[in-house]
Amino acid sequence: MSYKSEAYASGAETVMKKFEKRGMNAFYCATAREAKDKILSLMEKGSSISWGGSESMVEAGVMDAIQNGDYQLIDRKSAKTPEEARALYGKIVCADYYLMSTNAFTKDGELVNIDGAANRVACLAHGPRHVIVLASMNKMCADVDSAIKRIRTMACPPNAIRVGVNTPCAKTGVCSQCLSPESICDQILITRMSRIPGRIIVILTGEELGF
Repeated sequence: MSYKSEAYASGAETVMKKFEKRGMNAFYCATAREAKDKILSLMEKGSSISWGGSESMVEAGVMDAIQNGDYQLIDRKSAKTPEEARALYGKIVCADYYLMSTNAFTKDGELVNIDGAANRVACLAHGPRHVIVLASMNKMCADVDSAIKRIRTMACPPNAIRVGVNTPCAKTGVCSQCLSPESICDQILITRMSRIPGRIIVILTGEELGF
């Protein structure tokens, strides 16, 4: 085990207790493969599942496993018209499981996310029966302010490039806190507690994923 891996494992033990105090269940998996297996073990066969376009879930192999498994995947990208998208969103918010990552989390067990359209943070806050959050330990920050700084510095520029928007950060790689019409940083959600105990399940992993 490397020094970083050992630190991640110890840090996870500490922060998982914080998540539990805030009504969120938490687990630690050393590798992305272990995290994938843990996530799949939490969802019953035949469950309806949707997701927030998470690169972490893709990199861990979770989405491939779901698409090839015995689940009802509700994919927001399958909508071909605004009307279809609206109808599909009604199914997404009623899904059994919603899968996502978090842009950052604090050592005190708070989830911090920045969104554009806010479909992802909306489902985290309310709707789906369960929300499973996959987060690598390199996203842990000291507090909410440092989490927001991390997101703007490390997550927003590559995400802007990924989704193909015409924002300053997509061109320069540096956040300018723009007011661009194509901004993907329009909503900030700090999840400090799950009002429904156990609705939010956080899977921490020592293998770095996503942005």
